[in-house]
Amino acid sequence: MSALEGLRVLDLSRLLPGGFCSLLLADFGADVLKVEDTGMGDYVRWAPPHYEGADPSAGSALFLALNRGKRSIRLNLKEERGREVLLRLVGESDVVLESFRPGVMDRLGVGYERLRQENPGLVYCAISGYGQDGPYRDKAGHDINYLGLVGVLGLTGERDGPPVQAAGQIADLGGGALMAAFGILAALRERDRSGQGQFVDVSMADGALSWLGMVAARHFADGAVPRRGGLELAGAYVCYRPYRASDGWVSLGALEPKFWQAWCEGVGREDLIERQFDPPGSDGHGEVERVFADRTRGEWERFASEHDCCLEPILELDEALESELVRTREMVVSIDQPGAERSVRLLGTPVKMSRTPPNPRSPGPSLGEHTTEVLVALGYEAEEIAALEEAGAVAGPAGGPQGSFMA
Repeated sequence: MSALEGLRVLDLSRLLPGGFCSLLLADFGADVLKVEDTGMGDYVRWAPPHYEGADPSAGSALFLALNRGKRSIRLNLKEERGREVLLRLVGESDVVLESFRPGVMDRLGVGYERLRQENPGLVYCAISGYGQDGPYRDKAGHDINYLGLVGVLGLTGERDGPPVQAAGQIADLGGGALMAAFGILAALRERDRSGQGQFVDVSMADGALSWLGMVAARHFADGAVPRRGGLELAGAYVCYRPYRASDGWVSLGALEPKFWQAWCEGVGREDLIERQFDPPGSDGHGEVERVFADRTRGEWERFASEHDCCLEPILELDEALESELVRTREMVVSIDQPGAERSVRLLGTPVKMSRTPPNPRSPGPSLGEHTTEVLVALGYEAEEIAALEEAGAVAGPAGGPQGSFMA
Protein backbone atom coordinates (compact mmCIF):
# COMPACT_ATOMS: atom_id res chain seq x y z
CA MET A 1 0.00 0.00 0.00
CA SER A 2 1.34 3.44 -0.93
CA ALA A 3 1.85 6.14 1.69
CA LEU A 4 -0.83 8.45 0.24
CA GLU A 5 -3.20 5.84 -1.15
CA GLY A 6 -6.79 7.04 -0.81
CA LEU A 7 -5.86 10.73 -0.95
CA ARG A 8 -7.87 12.49 -3.67
CA VAL A 9 -6.35 15.61 -5.22
CA LEU A 10 -7.87 17.98 -7.77
CA ASP A 11 -5.00 19.75 -9.52
CA LEU A 12 -6.13 22.88 -11.38
CA SER A 13 -2.58 24.19 -11.76
CA ARG A 14 -0.49 24.51 -14.91
CA LEU A 15 3.21 24.49 -15.72
CA LEU A 16 5.91 23.76 -13.14
CA PRO A 17 5.20 24.60 -9.46
CA GLY A 18 1.79 22.96 -9.10
CA GLY A 19 2.70 20.15 -11.45
CA PHE A 20 5.78 19.18 -9.43
CA CYS A 21 3.85 19.43 -6.16
CA SER A 22 1.12 17.05 -7.32
CA LEU A 23 3.75 14.81 -8.95
CA LEU A 24 5.24 14.15 -5.52
CA LEU A 25 1.78 13.31 -4.17
CA ALA A 26 1.01 11.04 -7.13
CA ASP A 27 4.32 9.18 -6.83
CA PHE A 28 3.36 8.25 -3.28
CA GLY A 29 -0.07 6.97 -4.28
CA ALA A 30 -2.44 9.93 -4.28
CA ASP A 31 -5.17 9.92 -6.94
CA VAL A 32 -4.36 13.18 -8.74
CA LEU A 33 -6.96 14.39 -11.22
CA LYS A 34 -5.76 17.20 -13.49
CA VAL A 35 -8.65 19.59 -14.08
CA GLU A 36 -7.80 21.15 -17.44
CA ASP A 37 -9.75 23.63 -19.52
CA THR A 38 -11.60 22.72 -22.70
CA GLY A 39 -9.02 24.57 -24.82
CA MET A 40 -5.34 23.66 -24.75
CA GLY A 41 -5.27 22.48 -21.15
CA ASP A 42 -1.96 22.61 -19.33
CA TYR A 43 0.25 24.72 -21.61
CA VAL A 44 3.32 22.61 -21.05
CA ARG A 45 1.63 19.68 -22.87
CA TRP A 46 2.49 21.21 -26.21
CA ALA A 47 5.99 22.52 -25.54
CA PRO A 48 8.62 20.64 -27.59
CA PRO A 49 10.12 18.10 -27.69
CA HIS A 50 7.67 15.22 -28.08
CA TYR A 51 8.60 11.55 -28.18
CA GLU A 52 8.62 10.21 -31.72
CA GLY A 53 5.54 8.16 -32.57
CA ALA A 54 3.54 9.22 -29.51
CA ASP A 55 0.20 11.05 -29.71
CA PRO A 56 1.02 14.77 -29.24
CA SER A 57 -2.02 15.17 -26.96
CA ALA A 58 -0.39 12.68 -24.58
CA GLY A 59 2.10 15.40 -23.72
CA SER A 60 5.57 16.63 -24.44
CA ALA A 61 8.69 15.43 -22.67
CA LEU A 62 8.33 18.41 -20.31
CA PHE A 63 4.71 17.50 -19.56
CA LEU A 64 5.53 13.85 -18.93
CA ALA A 65 8.27 14.87 -16.50
CA LEU A 66 5.63 16.50 -14.28
CA ASN A 67 2.46 14.48 -14.78
CA ARG A 68 3.10 10.75 -14.61
CA GLY A 69 0.50 8.73 -12.74
CA LYS A 70 -2.21 11.42 -12.97
CA ARG A 71 -5.61 11.49 -14.68
CA SER A 72 -7.14 14.29 -16.78
CA ILE A 73 -10.60 15.80 -17.12
CA ARG A 74 -11.49 18.85 -19.21
CA LEU A 75 -13.87 21.36 -17.61
CA ASN A 76 -14.98 24.82 -18.65
CA LEU A 77 -15.19 26.73 -15.37
CA LYS A 78 -16.60 29.76 -17.19
CA GLU A 79 -19.72 27.72 -17.93
CA GLU A 80 -22.20 27.12 -15.08
CA ARG A 81 -22.56 23.40 -15.68
CA GLY A 82 -18.77 23.06 -15.76
CA ARG A 83 -18.62 24.66 -12.33
CA GLU A 84 -21.33 22.27 -11.15
CA VAL A 85 -19.14 19.33 -12.13
CA LEU A 86 -16.24 20.83 -10.18
CA LEU A 87 -18.42 21.27 -7.10
CA ARG A 88 -19.45 17.64 -7.29
CA LEU A 89 -15.80 16.60 -7.60
CA VAL A 90 -14.88 18.76 -4.60
CA GLY A 91 -17.43 16.95 -2.48
CA GLU A 92 -15.46 13.74 -2.97
CA SER A 93 -11.93 15.19 -2.77
CA ASP A 94 -9.41 15.94 -0.04
CA VAL A 95 -7.28 18.59 -1.73
CA VAL A 96 -7.66 21.31 -4.34
CA LEU A 97 -4.43 22.72 -5.77
CA GLU A 98 -4.38 25.79 -8.02
CA SER A 99 -1.87 28.34 -9.28
CA PHE A 100 -4.00 31.15 -10.71
CA ARG A 101 -3.48 34.76 -9.80
CA PRO A 102 -5.20 35.57 -6.50
CA GLY A 103 -8.92 36.20 -6.96
CA VAL A 104 -9.39 34.26 -10.22
CA MET A 105 -11.21 31.34 -8.62
CA ASP A 106 -13.42 33.71 -6.62
CA ARG A 107 -14.37 35.57 -9.80
CA LEU A 108 -15.34 32.25 -11.36
CA GLY A 109 -17.57 31.53 -8.38
CA VAL A 110 -15.53 28.54 -7.16
CA GLY A 111 -13.12 30.11 -4.67
CA TYR A 112 -12.26 28.59 -1.32
CA GLU A 113 -15.27 29.89 0.58
CA ARG A 114 -17.63 28.40 -2.01
CA LEU A 115 -15.80 25.08 -2.18
CA ARG A 116 -15.67 24.63 1.58
CA GLN A 117 -19.49 24.78 1.60
CA GLU A 118 -19.42 21.57 -0.42
CA ASN A 119 -16.68 20.01 1.69
CA PRO A 120 -15.72 21.52 5.09
CA GLY A 121 -12.74 19.13 5.27
CA LEU A 122 -11.24 20.40 2.03
CA VAL A 123 -7.58 21.46 2.04
CA TYR A 124 -7.28 24.22 -0.56
CA CYS A 125 -3.74 25.15 -1.61
CA ALA A 126 -3.07 28.19 -3.78
CA ILE A 127 0.43 28.69 -5.20
CA SER A 128 1.06 32.24 -6.39
CA GLY A 129 4.02 34.48 -7.05
CA TYR A 130 3.59 36.91 -4.17
CA GLY A 131 0.84 35.48 -1.98
CA GLN A 132 -2.84 36.19 -1.47
CA ASP A 133 -2.30 39.64 0.03
CA GLY A 134 0.29 42.41 -0.01
CA PRO A 135 1.31 45.02 -2.57
CA TYR A 136 2.41 42.50 -5.24
CA ARG A 137 -0.68 40.30 -4.96
CA ASP A 138 -1.91 40.93 -8.51
CA LYS A 139 1.46 41.09 -10.28
CA ALA A 140 2.56 38.54 -12.84
CA GLY A 141 6.00 37.03 -12.42
CA HIS A 142 8.33 34.12 -13.02
CA ASP A 143 11.13 32.40 -11.14
CA ILE A 144 13.73 35.02 -12.04
CA ASN A 145 11.50 37.84 -10.77
CA TYR A 146 10.81 36.21 -7.41
CA LEU A 147 14.50 35.45 -6.88
CA GLY A 148 15.39 39.00 -7.80
CA LEU A 149 12.94 40.58 -5.38
CA VAL A 150 13.88 38.52 -2.32
CA GLY A 151 17.67 38.80 -2.62
CA VAL A 152 18.63 35.33 -3.84
CA LEU A 153 19.56 36.40 -7.35
CA GLY A 154 21.45 39.48 -6.17
CA LEU A 155 23.68 37.31 -3.97
CA THR A 156 24.47 34.70 -6.60
CA GLY A 157 27.64 35.03 -8.67
CA GLU A 158 31.11 36.52 -8.42
CA ARG A 159 31.72 39.84 -6.66
CA ASP A 160 32.45 41.86 -9.80
CA GLY A 161 30.24 39.88 -12.16
CA PRO A 162 26.53 39.93 -12.98
CA PRO A 163 23.89 38.02 -10.99
CA VAL A 164 23.91 34.38 -12.11
CA GLN A 165 20.74 32.40 -12.77
CA ALA A 166 20.69 28.84 -11.46
CA ALA A 167 19.98 25.95 -13.84
CA GLY A 168 17.09 24.80 -11.65
CA GLN A 169 14.05 26.92 -10.84
CA ILE A 170 14.67 27.68 -7.16
CA ALA A 171 11.55 29.75 -6.54
CA ASP A 172 9.19 27.60 -8.61
CA LEU A 173 10.34 24.31 -7.10
CA GLY A 174 11.97 25.09 -3.75
CA GLY A 175 9.79 28.08 -2.92
CA GLY A 176 6.56 26.91 -4.50
CA ALA A 177 6.17 23.18 -5.16
CA LEU A 178 7.96 21.87 -2.08
CA MET A 179 6.37 24.41 0.25
CA ALA A 180 2.95 23.55 -1.18
CA ALA A 181 3.48 19.81 -0.70
CA PHE A 182 4.56 20.43 2.89
CA GLY A 183 1.63 22.80 3.53
CA ILE A 184 -0.88 20.32 2.12
CA LEU A 185 0.41 17.44 4.23
CA ALA A 186 0.56 19.64 7.36
CA ALA A 187 -3.05 20.73 6.81
CA LEU A 188 -4.15 17.14 6.25
CA ARG A 189 -2.41 16.07 9.46
CA GLU A 190 -4.23 18.83 11.37
CA ARG A 191 -7.51 17.74 9.75
CA ASP A 192 -6.99 14.31 11.30
CA ARG A 193 -7.52 16.02 14.68
CA SER A 194 -10.05 18.72 13.91
CA GLY A 195 -11.98 17.31 10.95
CA GLN A 196 -11.70 20.73 9.30
CA GLY A 197 -9.86 21.75 6.16
CA GLN A 198 -8.16 25.09 5.60
CA PHE A 199 -6.64 27.45 3.05
CA VAL A 200 -2.91 27.02 2.38
CA ASP A 201 -1.36 30.22 0.95
CA VAL A 202 1.99 29.51 -0.74
CA SER A 203 3.99 32.43 -2.16
CA MET A 204 6.95 31.46 -4.32
CA ALA A 205 8.69 34.68 -3.28
CA ASP A 206 8.18 33.87 0.41
CA GLY A 207 9.44 30.34 -0.12
CA ALA A 208 12.54 31.49 -1.99
CA LEU A 209 13.33 34.06 0.72
CA SER A 210 13.26 31.30 3.32
CA TRP A 211 16.26 29.74 1.57
CA LEU A 212 18.28 32.69 2.86
CA GLY A 213 17.51 31.89 6.50
CA MET A 214 21.14 31.58 7.56
CA VAL A 215 22.26 34.61 5.57
CA ALA A 216 19.44 36.77 6.96
CA ALA A 217 20.13 35.60 10.52
CA ARG A 218 23.68 36.94 10.34
CA HIS A 219 22.44 40.25 8.90
CA PHE A 220 19.86 40.60 11.68
CA ALA A 221 22.56 39.93 14.28
CA ASP A 222 25.37 42.22 13.15
CA GLY A 223 23.69 44.56 10.66
CA ALA A 224 26.27 43.86 7.94
CA VAL A 225 24.84 43.74 4.42
CA PRO A 226 26.01 40.67 2.47
CA ARG A 227 27.12 41.24 -1.10
CA ARG A 228 27.49 39.03 -4.13
CA GLY A 229 30.74 37.11 -3.91
CA GLY A 230 31.05 37.75 -0.20
CA LEU A 231 29.11 34.81 1.21
CA GLU A 232 31.21 32.13 2.82
CA LEU A 233 29.36 29.30 1.07
CA ALA A 234 29.00 31.14 -2.23
CA GLY A 235 32.59 31.63 -3.27
CA ALA A 236 34.15 33.86 -0.61
CA TYR A 237 36.72 31.29 0.58
CA VAL A 238 39.41 29.56 -1.45
CA CYS A 239 38.56 26.30 0.34
CA TYR A 240 34.97 26.24 -0.92
CA ARG A 241 34.83 27.00 -4.64
CA PRO A 242 34.75 25.47 -8.11
CA TYR A 243 38.16 25.19 -9.78
CA ARG A 244 39.20 24.66 -13.38
CA ALA A 245 41.20 21.49 -13.98
CA SER A 246 43.21 21.04 -17.18
CA ASP A 247 40.19 19.52 -18.98
CA GLY A 248 37.11 20.54 -17.00
CA TRP A 249 35.93 21.67 -13.59
CA VAL A 250 35.90 20.27 -10.06
CA SER A 251 34.29 21.38 -6.82
CA LEU A 252 36.23 21.76 -3.59
CA GLY A 253 34.19 21.83 -0.39
CA ALA A 254 36.99 21.65 2.20
CA LEU A 255 35.23 23.88 4.71
CA GLU A 256 36.32 22.07 7.86
CA PRO A 257 40.05 22.48 8.64
CA LYS A 258 40.65 18.72 8.56
CA PHE A 259 39.47 18.51 4.95
CA TRP A 260 41.51 21.53 3.86
CA GLN A 261 44.58 20.12 5.57
CA ALA A 262 44.05 16.79 3.83
CA TRP A 263 43.94 18.53 0.44
CA CYS A 264 47.02 20.66 1.13
CA GLU A 265 49.04 17.70 2.37
CA GLY A 266 47.84 15.54 -0.53
CA VAL A 267 49.16 18.02 -3.10
CA GLY A 268 52.33 18.69 -1.10
CA ARG A 269 51.46 22.28 -0.32
CA GLU A 270 51.41 22.44 3.47
CA ASP A 271 52.27 26.12 3.10
CA LEU A 272 48.69 26.73 1.97
CA ILE A 273 47.10 25.38 5.15
CA GLU A 274 47.05 28.84 6.71
CA ARG A 275 45.44 30.30 3.56
CA GLN A 276 42.18 28.34 3.91
CA PHE A 277 39.92 31.36 4.24
CA ASP A 278 41.68 33.70 1.82
CA PRO A 279 39.29 35.49 -0.56
CA PRO A 280 39.09 35.15 -4.34
CA GLY A 281 41.74 37.20 -6.10
CA SER A 282 44.26 36.79 -3.28
CA ASP A 283 47.71 35.28 -3.68
CA GLY A 284 46.49 32.14 -1.93
CA HIS A 285 43.63 31.83 -4.40
CA GLY A 286 46.02 32.12 -7.33
CA GLU A 287 48.23 29.38 -5.90
CA VAL A 288 45.27 27.03 -5.46
CA GLU A 289 44.08 27.74 -9.00
CA ARG A 290 47.49 26.80 -10.38
CA VAL A 291 47.54 23.53 -8.45
CA PHE A 292 44.14 22.52 -9.82
CA ALA A 293 45.06 23.49 -13.39
CA ASP A 294 47.98 21.01 -13.38
CA ARG A 295 45.75 17.90 -13.26
CA THR A 296 42.85 16.53 -15.27
CA ARG A 297 39.40 16.04 -13.82
CA GLY A 298 39.99 12.28 -13.81
CA GLU A 299 43.23 12.70 -11.90
CA TRP A 300 41.41 14.81 -9.32
CA GLU A 301 38.78 12.08 -9.00
CA ARG A 302 41.50 9.56 -8.21
CA PHE A 303 43.09 12.03 -5.81
CA ALA A 304 39.74 12.39 -3.99
CA SER A 305 39.46 8.61 -3.60
CA GLU A 306 42.75 8.65 -1.70
CA HIS A 307 42.37 11.90 0.25
CA ASP A 308 39.18 12.66 2.21
CA CYS A 309 38.81 16.33 1.34
CA CYS A 310 35.30 16.90 -0.15
CA LEU A 311 36.50 17.10 -3.75
CA GLU A 312 34.24 16.03 -6.63
CA PRO A 313 34.07 16.54 -10.39
CA ILE A 314 31.56 19.01 -11.80
CA LEU A 315 29.55 16.91 -14.25
CA GLU A 316 27.55 17.93 -17.28
CA LEU A 317 23.93 16.78 -17.17
CA ASP A 318 24.44 13.79 -19.46
CA GLU A 319 27.36 12.61 -17.33
CA ALA A 320 25.35 13.02 -14.13
CA LEU A 321 22.38 11.06 -15.49
CA GLU A 322 24.64 8.14 -16.41
CA SER A 323 26.63 8.20 -13.17
CA GLU A 324 26.81 5.34 -10.70
CA LEU A 325 25.34 7.59 -8.01
CA VAL A 326 22.20 8.39 -10.00
CA ARG A 327 21.76 4.78 -11.15
CA THR A 328 22.18 3.33 -7.67
CA ARG A 329 19.74 5.81 -6.17
CA GLU A 330 17.18 5.02 -8.91
CA MET A 331 16.94 8.66 -9.87
CA VAL A 332 16.24 7.81 -13.52
CA VAL A 333 13.20 5.64 -14.28
CA SER A 334 11.76 4.32 -17.55
CA ILE A 335 8.03 4.25 -18.25
CA ASP A 336 6.35 2.89 -21.38
CA GLN A 337 4.22 5.37 -23.31
CA PRO A 338 1.68 4.02 -25.82
CA GLY A 339 2.76 4.70 -29.40
CA ALA A 340 6.22 5.96 -28.51
CA GLU A 341 9.11 4.19 -30.20
CA ARG A 342 11.05 4.01 -26.95
CA SER A 343 10.41 4.15 -23.24
CA VAL A 344 10.06 7.53 -21.60
CA ARG A 345 12.98 8.25 -19.28
CA LEU A 346 12.14 10.50 -16.36
CA LEU A 347 13.79 11.56 -13.14
CA GLY A 348 12.86 9.39 -10.18
CA THR A 349 11.41 10.38 -6.83
CA PRO A 350 13.97 12.01 -4.50
CA VAL A 351 12.31 10.81 -1.28
CA LYS A 352 12.91 7.16 -0.36
CA MET A 353 10.79 5.33 2.23
CA SER A 354 11.45 1.91 3.74
CA ARG A 355 7.91 0.49 3.97
CA THR A 356 5.92 2.53 1.45
CA PRO A 357 8.34 3.51 -1.30
CA PRO A 358 7.32 5.80 -4.15
CA ASN A 359 5.94 4.13 -7.23
CA PRO A 360 6.29 6.18 -10.43
CA ARG A 361 3.47 4.67 -12.44
CA SER A 362 1.94 5.32 -15.83
CA PRO A 363 2.98 8.19 -18.10
CA GLY A 364 1.02 11.42 -18.03
CA PRO A 365 -2.59 11.38 -19.20
CA SER A 366 -3.77 12.53 -22.61
CA LEU A 367 -5.73 15.77 -22.50
CA GLY A 368 -9.23 14.89 -21.32
CA GLU A 369 -8.45 11.17 -21.33
CA HIS A 370 -10.52 10.47 -18.22
CA THR A 371 -13.38 12.95 -18.64
CA THR A 372 -16.07 10.34 -19.32
CA GLU A 373 -14.71 7.93 -16.71
CA VAL A 374 -14.77 10.61 -14.02
CA LEU A 375 -18.24 11.86 -14.94
CA VAL A 376 -19.65 8.33 -14.83
CA ALA A 377 -18.08 7.80 -11.40
CA LEU A 378 -19.79 11.03 -10.27
CA GLY A 379 -23.18 9.57 -11.27
CA TYR A 380 -23.78 11.31 -14.60
CA GLU A 381 -25.80 9.36 -17.14
CA ALA A 382 -24.76 9.07 -20.79
CA GLU A 383 -27.37 11.61 -21.91
CA GLU A 384 -26.21 14.09 -19.27
CA ILE A 385 -22.60 13.71 -20.35
CA ALA A 386 -23.59 14.29 -23.97
CA ALA A 387 -25.48 17.42 -22.93
CA LEU A 388 -22.50 18.72 -20.97
CA GLU A 389 -20.24 18.20 -23.99
CA GLU A 390 -22.75 19.86 -26.30
CA ALA A 391 -22.92 22.89 -24.00
CA GLY A 392 -19.14 23.15 -23.88
CA ALA A 393 -19.08 22.53 -20.12
CA VAL A 394 -16.78 19.52 -20.50
CA ALA A 395 -14.69 17.98 -23.24
CA GLY A 396 -13.21 14.57 -23.94
CA PRO A 397 -9.84 13.69 -25.43
CA ALA A 398 -8.26 16.30 -27.66
CA GLY A 399 -7.86 15.52 -31.33
CA GLY A 400 -4.48 17.09 -31.91
CA PRO A 401 -2.03 19.84 -31.00
CA GLN A 402 -3.55 22.91 -29.38
CA GLY A 403 -0.60 25.28 -29.54
CA SER A 404 2.19 26.06 -27.09
CA PHE A 405 2.85 28.74 -24.53
CA MET A 406 6.48 28.70 -25.70
CA ALA A 407 5.70 29.08 -29.42
